[in-house]
Amino acid sequence: MSEKQIKSVGIVVKPNHAEALETAHELSVWLGTRGISAKQKDFENVDLAVVLGGDGTMISAARLLQNLDVPVLGINYGSLGYITEFRIEELYDALEMVLAGNFETDQRLTLDVTHLRNGKVQSKNRVLNDVVINKAALARIISIETLLDGLYVNEFRADGLIVSTPTGSTAYNLSAGGPIVFPTMNSVVITPICPFTLSNRPIVVPDSAEIELKLKTDNEDVALTLDGQIGFELTTQDVIKVAKSKTTLNLIKPHNRNYFEVLRNKLKWGR
Repeated sequence: MSEKQIKSVGIVVKPNHAEALETAHELSVWLGTRGISAKQKDFENVDLAVVLGGDGTMISAARLLQNLDVPVLGINYGSLGYITEFRIEELYDALEMVLAGNFETDQRLTLDVTHLRNGKVQSKNRVLNDVVINKAALARIISIETLLDGLYVNEFRADGLIVSTPTGSTAYNLSAGGPIVFPTMNSVVITPICPFTLSNRPIVVPDSAEIELKLKTDNEDVALTLDGQIGFELTTQDVIKVAKSKTTLNLIKPHNRNYFEVLRNKLKWGR
């Protein structure tokens, strides 16, 4: 991608973060001097997205960008995140690299999530990390019937169930005993949370499969949580359908580090 091809940049800013807001203003001016427009609300026709914040901001950006097939540059203000891989000090060098077309991207799987009640759609959302069904702290174990492409898998009896993308495998999935999955793998992980039967273990399935989850438990306080940011109450017989999104989130990769370096630092391997 050349400089002439990038005519508009969408900027996603971490809410209530003064430094990120100031950077967004400076970035808009910097882009303007190069004949490139900057947008912070309407992302429909942008050629590049810049996310100023941390991993949580990037997760929100994945929903804002919806099905736009554009490269995304993640800028982190603290320690490097799993998905915001550039430091704030690297912002303008990274942008020069992108405008010169000297970059590669990781295509990160996202999932479309549909919540149905009595056959009627209650909500539709897109997630980058995970879909979680779980019970309140004082509720009993819940039962979740799980199908894969219409084939019965199991009725999990557990505190809940996680459907995780490879990107989300280092989030709640990891805490619940699920595997770390390389972020560009074509797979999804189904992980029970504290299962009643210890032989119920995480399952890795193809990302091309449609996953259907049905809540079978009556009279319990159960929630559907998407990427840890959006939540819905569930009632018995509610159905959650999870399928691969049409487009990926295309994260621009830094030249000076890789995924395993981030893992080593985050998980403190070898220390």
